[in-house]
Amino acid sequence: MISVTLAEIARIAGVGRAAVSNWRRRYANFPPPVGGTDTSPQFALEHVEEWLRRENKLKTAVNPLDRLWPEYESLGDRDLTGALVARVGLALSGSAALAITDDLPVLDHHATELLDRSLRLAESEGGARTFDLLLDRWLRTHVRQVAVTPQPLAELMVTVAMAVSSAAPPIVQDPACGTGALLLAAGRRLRDAGHRFELWGQDDDPVLVALSAARLAMQGLTENGPGSAVLTTGDTLRAPARHGTAVDMVICNPPSNERDWGHAELATDARWVYGQPPRTEPELAWVQHAVSALAPGGVAVLVLPPAVAARRAGRRIRAALVRAGVLQALIALPPGAAPPYGVGLHIWVLRPEGAPAPADDPSPGVTLVDATHAYPAAEGGEIDWASVTQQAVNAVLGKVPQGCVSLPAVELLDDLVDLTPARHIPSSTTATLVDLRRSWGRFDRHMQSLQDAAGALSALAPSDDADPTRLITVAELEQAGALDILSGQTLPEAVVRRGQRRTGDALVLTGPPLPGGPDLWLPATVIEQGVRDGTLTVTASQDIIVSTLARSFDVWVESEAPTVLGPQLLALRVNPEVLDPWFLSGCLRAPANVRRAGTHASTTSRIDVRRLRVPRFSLEEQRRYGEIQRMLCAFERDLLGLQMAGSELGRSLGDLLAAGRMARD
Repeated sequence: MISVTLAEIARIAGVGRAAVSNWRRRYANFPPPVGGTDTSPQFALEHVEEWLRRENKLKTAVNPLDRLWPEYESLGDRDLTGALVARVGLALSGSAALAITDDLPVLDHHATELLDRSLRLAESEGGARTFDLLLDRWLRTHVRQVAVTPQPLAELMVTVAMAVSSAAPPIVQDPACGTGALLLAAGRRLRDAGHRFELWGQDDDPVLVALSAARLAMQGLTENGPGSAVLTTGDTLRAPARHGTAVDMVICNPPSNERDWGHAELATDARWVYGQPPRTEPELAWVQHAVSALAPGGVAVLVLPPAVAARRAGRRIRAALVRAGVLQALIALPPGAAPPYGVGLHIWVLRPEGAPAPADDPSPGVTLVDATHAYPAAEGGEIDWASVTQQAVNAVLGKVPQGCVSLPAVELLDDLVDLTPARHIPSSTTATLVDLRRSWGRFDRHMQSLQDAAGALSALAPSDDADPTRLITVAELEQAGALDILSGQTLPEAVVRRGQRRTGDALVLTGPPLPGGPDLWLPATVIEQGVRDGTLTVTASQDIIVSTLARSFDVWVESEAPTVLGPQLLALRVNPEVLDPWFLSGCLRAPANVRRAGTHASTTSRIDVRRLRVPRFSLEEQRRYGEIQRMLCAFERDLLGLQMAGSELGRSLGDLLAAGRMARD
């Protein structure tokens, strides 16, 4: 039996997930769940399709590709499903034997039949489209287990490596190739430039190796062209493939924070020229492995967590790399460049000892690049990859543009050997006269608004009406059709971005918005696709958003639609002819109401929104109370704004005082 989720039913029916939730609630004959959980139920596909046809709910003919993926998921095994996707790509590319090893799961009868059906479907839907859809769905399903290097970062790393390399590298290696994003970027660049090349990849996950082979084969980078690929399954640190054979370029996004990487058994390994990596520093093991694999004149480019540049445990190895001239450059990227999106990763550029320095760089040392602000905040905030690339390439060529500094080794070899670029690149943060006057202007505006709101609210007083007000629960309002409750969904972390948004992109919320914190957002194209297939919950204007965790419970009326909601949030979409959203939001967030609706069955207590109660008022009376709620929200907003503006003023005046630049205007 093939089972499907609510999102997959929405995709098959060509509607949003909210519509499927409404069908399930309003139609008594909707198929019952056959598995899953209360929050993510699963339904029998054949029963769902039968119900959709009987109720005339299919807007368009079922897309064969949408019908295909649930059958893959029905296999119920991450490795078997991934191996099947890889076999589809390899078969479509004519490289069916490539990377198919004994380590891969053996296809049973059902999987073999599904493979044959996928290949037949590709004849009508297109091979590339079929493989890309299957790979995308597999990666999205296992996004927490499989880290993928985004294409812009992969292209940046290849561009930097090519700029440093003195000639076209005939052999490119990725010792932790994963799904092959870096090898793919390198192969495309070298092929487009007309070079002959070899791509070497290794990973300890045979499924990822097979998927890498399939991606390279689908792009024609494995055989019958200017390039070839050799992919190997195995633990690179413990058993490196082709050990002793030098390569011209290493590009790698190695796994981080792994404690079981072979620290004890590799204690005397010859690769640790610059010191044995501590058990807590696996990234420095990868760095030394990459350097040991380079031929004279080669280059290694690795993306690493920012802590590797500063952790005390690795300071001796960092010092040895700097002293030997192996570390050529360190580039700090903006947050959001790659998973984990909450931190700004670093790119390390390394060359073997004795490699020639760029002709434009007369002084030996390390070039530090701070590209953490390489996005135009005023224009929306997506990372400006062209600016990052230009800044990084100029820096590694010795031109030292703005935001960069080239330091001799002696200036870095202190007790900490902290290579974090922001600690060495000077920046002026002292407030200017314009900054100071702008801060005072914000403070005055919030102060005036706060006084106006306080004057209006202070005129209110308790009513003398002794008659008890009749109440109705949110659950009863939902049953009456006065509102719909839309649950937030798990977000596709691989495409969530951080920073200021561009026009047209949508804010992402995983809880109540934090004042002054960086925005999370999704590109408009992802939003459109998520709405179509029901995998995202996107708000509309005047929706009421509820954060359901008790420790962060909050209710507010949507004013920045569309917003994408995470799994701890709900959207209440009201019928404006029955309910006023501002009135309803004020009632829902009342402390006494919240105490009655709380659940404390576990350490993560939640608020059951359906148990919250609302007075039974006419629409006219609701709107009167709604206006009061608007004033109360404005009061709270201005109070918070006044606090933030005052804190900013305090910091600016403190900076001026410390710099000795305080004077009377």
